[in-house]
Amino acid sequence: MTCEGGRNDLLFLGGVLEKSQEKLTIRLPTRFVKALDFLVAVDDFPSRAEAIRAAVRDLVYSRIETVPEKVRRIREAEVALEEAESLRDEMLRR
Repeated sequence: MTCEGGRNDLLFLGGVLEKSQEKLTIRLPTRFVKALDFLVAVDDFPSRAEAIRAAVRDLVYSRIETVPEKVRRIREAEVALEEAESLRDEMLRR
């Protein structure tokens, strides 16, 4: 697969080189686009697409570790709520 400039584009995600890609169309506030263009202009990224890919990759890597913890806390809260409801029902029966 090729990307802007015709070069081969392999994405590294989770220790695996990704050859397949999907095209997304997004809308961003103008101020974000200007900031993105600035990063590309100062050669921090070769293109908008690379900058966006890096941002998404960073988001995925940072969030992937927090999601299981959030799920664990939700499950604990559900158990606590069930226990509280059982206790309430028991106390109301007295």
